[in-house]
Amino acid sequence: MIHFLVHEKGDGVGVVVVEGCKSGQKAIGWMMEPDSTVNVVLKSDIPIGHKVALKDFKVGETVIKYGVDIGKVVAPIKKGEHLHVHNVKTKRW
Repeated sequence: MIHFLVHEKGDGVGVVVVEGCKSGQKAIGWMMEPDSTVNVVLKSDIPIGHKVALKDFKVGETVIKYGVDIGKVVAPIKKGEHLHVHNVKTKRW
């Protein structure tokens, strides 16, 4: 079963596509480009449609999703954690 999608190799996050992703669970992601899979042990419950970190992020780092800069990290994020508005903010303002 695929739990999250990643668009391309340089992305630092995947988007959860199934309900019920829980902390401690081994989640499988499909990386569209190249056609491959990636495994992550979840460190947070992650709702469908939300992002999972595919690597550790430090404060100030840029997050890439779909090959695009989606913001900067404002609180440390570990691989497998929920990545959302509580730890990433836009650079627009």
